[in-house]
Amino acid sequence: MSTPPDDPGRPDGAVAPATRSPARSGPDVSFGLGFDFDRAFDRAGTGSSKWARSADGVVPMGLADMDLPGPPAVAGALEQRARHRAYGYTVCDPAGRALVARWYRERHGVVVDPAWVLLLPFGPRTAVRLLLEAVRPLGPVLFPTPEWAGFAQLCLAAGLPYEEVPLARDATGYRLPVAAFGGRRAGAVLLSSPHNPSGRVWHEAEIRALAEAAAGAGAVLVSDEVHGDLTHPGRRHPVAVAVAGPHRERTVTLNSVGKTFNASGIPSCFALVPDAALRERLVAVMAGYGLWEGGLVEQVVQQAALRHGGPWLDALLAHLAGARDRLTGLLGEAVRSAPEASYLLWVDAAALGLPPAGARAALLERCGLDASDGADFGPGGHGSLRLNYALPEPVLVTVLERLARLPRRAG
Repeated sequence: MSTPPDDPGRPDGAVAPATRSPARSGPDVSFGLGFDFDRAFDRAGTGSSKWARSADGVVPMGLADMDLPGPPAVAGALEQRARHRAYGYTVCDPAGRALVARWYRERHGVVVDPAWVLLLPFGPRTAVRLLLEAVRPLGPVLFPTPEWAGFAQLCLAAGLPYEEVPLARDATGYRLPVAAFGGRRAGAVLLSSPHNPSGRVWHEAEIRALAEAAAGAGAVLVSDEVHGDLTHPGRRHPVAVAVAGPHRERTVTLNSVGKTFNASGIPSCFALVPDAALRERLVAVMAGYGLWEGGLVEQVVQQAALRHGGPWLDALLAHLAGARDRLTGLLGEAVRSAPEASYLLWVDAAALGLPPAGARAALLERCGLDASDGADFGPGGHGSLRLNYALPEPVLVTVLERLARLPRRAG
């Protein structure tokens, strides 16, 4: 992907038009980029939902989807499997459960019983929706705000009442207001861990206390941990089913190779469900929709990523940490909560000199950067923007140059 430099001589401060649109030129199908995140990477012609919808010269930073080359091992595994020209029904490979357990042991130092693992041929959003049906909540669904918009959308689709609990915030960023989840009846508690949109890594004690509060409310804690493998160097991600202690049976962890290995276009995930009865109910709900464990392409991607993706992931995390430091150094107090995982930056629009009510449109007009509107993340997100910084070096440099134009003030 090639992004031209801006024209500093334009008197109106507008973004110079691109000479080539990433959504309209030919695709780069080479797998030879390896772990090189410093070179231009062109997603043109691949149907990328970010770039296909973006005007010339605009850098789309809203969708949580990396603009970086994925692991060569995944590309190689897909290519090899495609050579066998039978793509019929497949069974669930039990080796995949052991592979997930090994991944947690080696990457997180956590013991996962392979029997807990369900290998699902759909994305985490679908998994949450089906889990809500399997849990059969007898009370409202609770989750924090600001929070990933999918939780509210899923509750509305399921016809379930929900309540959004404001997150606490101190000098270092967001904290889980565990006490606010207690003392009430609830059917389920939903959480993104690490936090989406801020990239905050919740502390182990916070997750354990939330599991206890959920159990006391008669609820199941569903921890969406699709950003958990993207925890930055020096941080440790608390896996909910591992830290819930005596409330493990009322806790579910969801994860996916999609976010971690830039493979979200091939939807899959895995659920860690210690409660055997809940596993059986979830499998029965899936069967009612014509879904079953496994999946042909999904298993190919999962196994290749978990077997061989570790070195690539380590290189990615170093790249993301460097990008994080450059952006937070530039934006300073406009960053609402210091990111500790993933590639999401949650910023105060007013501190960037942008009107809170129309920040997304203003950023697009002034800088040619398209962000996620904070209002999409619930009542706690008004006046904020979410930026995705999983970018190759040439595009990151362009983003930094454009953001430097904004007349920032103290947040």
